[in-house]
Amino acid sequence: MSAILSADDLSDFIQPSVACIKPIETLPAKSSIENNELEISFNSESQPTTAPPAEISLTDCLACSGCVTSAEAVLVSMQSHAEVLSELDSAPALRLRANTAGNIGIENLEDGGRIYVASVSPQSRASIAATFGVTEREAGFMIEQLLSGPKGIKSRAVYRNGFQWVVDTNVTREACLVLGAEEVIGSVIAGKGETKQPAKPILTSSCPGWICYAEKTHPHILPHLSRLKSPQALMGTLLKTTLSRKLGISPDRIWHVAIMPCFDKKLEASREELTDAAWEGTGIRGIRDVDCVITSKELLMLADSRRVDFAKLPRSPLPTRIPFPEARLDSFLFPAARRRKNNVPAAGTSGGNLYYILRYFASQHQGATVETSRGRNADVLEYSVTSATGEPLLKAARYYGFRNIQNLVRKLKPARPSRMPGGKPIGSARKVGGKSTSPDYAYVEVMACPGGCTNGGGQIKVDDPVVTGKAIGEVKSGPQEQKAWLAQVDEAYFSGGESGDDESTSDTPGDVVDGIDPSYIKNNLEHWATTTGLDLERLVYTSYREVISDVGKKVGETERVIQIASKEGGGW
Repeated sequence: MSAILSADDLSDFIQPSVACIKPIETLPAKSSIENNELEISFNSESQPTTAPPAEISLTDCLACSGCVTSAEAVLVSMQSHAEVLSELDSAPALRLRANTAGNIGIENLEDGGRIYVASVSPQSRASIAATFGVTEREAGFMIEQLLSGPKGIKSRAVYRNGFQWVVDTNVTREACLVLGAEEVIGSVIAGKGETKQPAKPILTSSCPGWICYAEKTHPHILPHLSRLKSPQALMGTLLKTTLSRKLGISPDRIWHVAIMPCFDKKLEASREELTDAAWEGTGIRGIRDVDCVITSKELLMLADSRRVDFAKLPRSPLPTRIPFPEARLDSFLFPAARRRKNNVPAAGTSGGNLYYILRYFASQHQGATVETSRGRNADVLEYSVTSATGEPLLKAARYYGFRNIQNLVRKLKPARPSRMPGGKPIGSARKVGGKSTSPDYAYVEVMACPGGCTNGGGQIKVDDPVVTGKAIGEVKSGPQEQKAWLAQVDEAYFSGGESGDDESTSDTPGDVVDGIDPSYIKNNLEHWATTTGLDLERLVYTSYREVISDVGKKVGETERVIQIASKEGGGW
């Protein structure tokens, strides 16, 4: 960060209907700070220019140049709906066939094409659902019809290529919830578990905007981050490892696009830790597990580019599909009935990490209850699991939005010794005598966007033409209007519970927590590892490191090219 503005001075990067912070280079030379020392004033006279599609938009994205390197900006701009169409038109797709024994084979390997797979987040489905007045489930069918159906993008494609499978990231979300609960319990019970545990409190790692911020501004936070991959990353690993092993092809013959609510997910997809080099153990630059990320807005751009009227797409599933090459994982990825229902408002709109951990921990203690108390604002909540006798068993919290995140990281910042002989330790995380004032949490769910992931920067906004039918600027889009619109998106997100009756998949009666059977999830993960011949820890865990940003530095063209070239194939 430049001397003009320190990381700790930033307010929220994004609020409902409020642009994120402008690049440091465009800040006025002299800024006036009023009342709140944590807030900065903006030059409201100059309006941000409209960025080309799929590039970092200063009005939509957390990843503005306040926290993204120049090389990363290029990596983000390379992922767009135009890139998806270009890839689909590059060569005939690999043709899959199923024989009488149910085995999947490949044709036209020599033509240079690929297998195309897509994964879709529930938050993106909710954004589409609110826009077109359908349920979250129906929105999922419309997306599947766009990507794979006869009336979708392949109807006007050069090679008539479409996506072979469209999967729901709720499947890997369930896996992340189960593994996350084990990780937290392992940290509470010292010595439990074989993997190295993060330091308490464990902080959510599935939000890439938050991870980017932590790696570049607060390295003392890194030991606290959950080691689990995000649902997006875990899905990418599952798809590429299984398909490459079962079909006998290289991972680069599999092309995976993820549809997400957030531009920062493009940064996550570019991490070198999330390539085949990590799970193969080669230690060299590898093939990305997620080749491209597009947002909910860009999904509509994808349809418009092929002159597909999204609103007229069928709201029913495709009649047939080729089975996934591994039978057990096919039933895991495409369950007959959706096990996961996003119909509990208390779980929030970011996947329910904290909610599931609290419910799971309480289920392990007979008579335990979960108590909630509000923090300094609506995006800070504190929770405690209390025994039947009133004894606190576990404390946790939810911190959404960068203003609240800054308060959290200050509390976790270790005290540093005074340079004065006999002086007391310096730092906000200390008491008299040098003792830490860090909150006694076992787990904290941290998300960059106030309100959670349904308010992601890549989501469709209240003033978008597809919502209003008018040009941008012709519709009032203040905080209240965007807040009301976000309530509609949230309602659509929770409408996912209307998908029908669940089928019981429990291996152990009474083991189900919040509609998820941990034993079923863990058995399928073990089967995945056995099928691919890879170590499960290498498949589901990742790592983090301190990153030096080039913000505020003048980078020459030669150095810029060297940076970009060194990042080819992935790397944060």
